[in-house]
Amino acid sequence: MHIDKDLVAASATPLVLALLAGGESYGYEILKRVRELSGGEIEWTDGMLYPLLHRLRRLGYVTTEWRTPPQGRRRKYYSITDEGRAALAEQQRQWMTVAQALGDVWRGSGGLMSALGEA
Repeated sequence: MHIDKDLVAASATPLVLALLAGGESYGYEILKRVRELSGGEIEWTDGMLYPLLHRLRRLGYVTTEWRTPPQGRRRKYYSITDEGRAALAEQQRQWMTVAQALGDVWRGSGGLMSALGEA
C-alpha cells in the first residue's frame, strides 16, 4: 500500500509527540519505531524527521540532550515538554474528530465499500 505523502506529513507531528510521550528517544530509534508501528508502511527518512524535530524544539514541544551511551556513539536524545504534551492532546482531539467524521461518512454512504469494490 502507498500512503500519500500529504497524509504522512500531516501525521508526523502527532506521531513523534506520541512516541516521545512514552519516553525520550533519539532520531534513528524514532524512525525504527514508526516503521514498526505502521507494519513497514510508513518509512520516514532522516531528511523528513530531523527538520520536524528541529521545528518541535523551536516551538518548545521538545528538549534535547546530547549523550554518549557506554557502548555506542554520541546521540541527541529528545524529550517531550509540558507544552508538547498540550500540543499532543490538541492533535489527538483533532485527529479523533477527523477519524470519526470519515468513519461516519464511510459507514453512512457505503463510500469505503464502494471504493474497495472498485479497486
